[in-house]
Amino acid sequence: MHLCEPKRRAKQKNEVGVQLGFQAYLRFYEMTQGSAQTKTYEQFSESPYYSAFVKFGQYLVQIRCVNAKMFTDHLLKEGKKLDHWTKDVHYNEWLAAHLKKEHPNDALSRTLTELQMVADEYGFQLSESFSKISPNKLCMMIINGRVSPWVLYNCDSGIAALAALNDEQVKMIFRWIDPNFWQHKFKDYIADTEFIKDILSKAGL
Repeated sequence: MHLCEPKRRAKQKNEVGVQLGFQAYLRFYEMTQGSAQTKTYEQFSESPYYSAFVKFGQYLVQIRCVNAKMFTDHLLKEGKKLDHWTKDVHYNEWLAAHLKKEHPNDALSRTLTELQMVADEYGFQLSESFSKISPNKLCMMIINGRVSPWVLYNCDSGIAALAALNDEQVKMIFRWIDPNFWQHKFKDYIADTEFIKDILSKAGL
């Protein structure tokens, strides 16, 4: 390691991507060896795996991973090679399954935060989100897990936005909005569904 490299790594300590990489490193030791209590950032910075974990952490920032800890656990449980953790195929595979079983409140919070960000960026009200966001952008937000079916199907404007999509767009996002799956999900979680409907109604959606 070049003499300046330890200093560079020490300065990087508080960067979001580096911290996410460090947390993944700790999780790796916790799940594979049962404990990570003795691992410090200094040990991490001296590890031969430092660069690979930091690359992964930076990838998590880049894709705006919806749940870094659960995604890391998935990769470890599936025995994926560390060098392959940044392959989109692994994240997309995990994300599609995760979105179907995540806690409804997580889905609601993330979606409202995302819609508010877009509303602020383009200068419209949160209540106008589904009517103002372009169909193509909405599709990408669904595929990326930014907008959840928990919200889409439980407010009038979300349902209207889905109805406005063309056949090609519906086909593209069908895996994420499968009506049969979500209809059963809402029946199984009636209290959560009613709670979300109430929140969305108060938000004007």
